Amino acid sequence: MTQSQEHLTHIDADGNAHMVDVADREVTVRTASASGRVLLSPTVVAMLRDNTVPKGDVLSTARIAGIMGTKRTPDLIPLCHPIAVHGVNVELATHDFGVHIEVTVKTADRTGVEMEALTAVSVAALTVIDMVKAIDPGAQITDVGVTEKDGGRNGLWTR
Repeated sequence: MTQSQEHLTHIDADGNAHMVDVADREVTVRTASASGRVLLSPTVVAMLRDNTVPKGDVLSTARIAGIMGTKRTPDLIPLCHPIAVHGVNVELATHDFGVHIEVTVKTADRTGVEMEALTAVSVAALTVIDMVKAIDPGAQITDVGVTEKDGGRNGLWTR
C-alpha cells in the first residue's frame, strides 16, 4: 500500500472500497454549497426570460429536481452515507450566458453534505438541458464544484 492509499478513507487495508464508519463522530450542524452553470444559446436565454420555453417553467422545474436530487444522493453515489437532509436551498438565475445554479444543503449529522449539494446542482443542470434540448442541442454544463463547506472536524472551507 502506498502512502497516499493510507489516507484514502474509502479504501480498507486490503485496497477494497468500503463505506467509512462515522458512528463515533460527533453530530454537528454541517452545510455545503455548490454551484454550476448551464451554457445556452441566446435564443434559449431570451425564451427563459420571457417564460416561453415550450416544455414549461424551466427554472421552477429545475429547482424541484435539484431538491429531489439532494434527497436521492446516497442512491446514486455508491459510498455516500444516507443522512437526514434538514434544508436545501436551490437558486437558479438567468444570465446572458445561460443559467447559474447555486445550492446550499444543511444537516445535523455525522458526515458532510458536499455530495448532496453537488448532486443537486448536477440534477438541476440536467433538468435545464432536458427542457431546452430540442431548441438548443449544444447546451452545456460547466463549472460544477463545491464553493463552501462548514461543520464537522475540519470546520469552514471556502473556495
